[in-house]
Amino acid sequence: QVQLVETGGGLVQPGDSLRLSCATSGRVFSLLTMGWFRQAPGKERELIAAVGWGGRNTYYTDAVKDRFTISRDIPKSTVYLQMNNLKPEDTAVYYCSARFRQDSEYNYWGQGTQVTVSS
Repeated sequence: QVQLVETGGGLVQPGDSLRLSCATSGRVFSLLTMGWFRQAPGKERELIAAVGWGGRNTYYTDAVKDRFTISRDIPKSTVYLQMNNLKPEDTAVYYCSARFRQDSEYNYWGQGTQVTVSS
């Protein structure tokens, strides 16, 4: 069983930075591909960033490329999403998610954390 707990959301102004954290339980962190999804009001949930089990392979959707950075700390079993130059359109509920390497879909989800970007 994999449990994910996100922290770090909040209300910020355009141009500000925020870092989300996702702590995992269990001893399987090194076997997991980790992803960050977000869901804005009235929109579908979308994958915005992912990092492979080794920490070197990453993926970003175009909307966040060059502004967001995903990373993982293996000893702490934690994945981070550093978000810089935040924009109002980044407002959404952000979810941490995980899948084992052999799985094609993300099967484990955190509870979500709200990020609001507003002046």
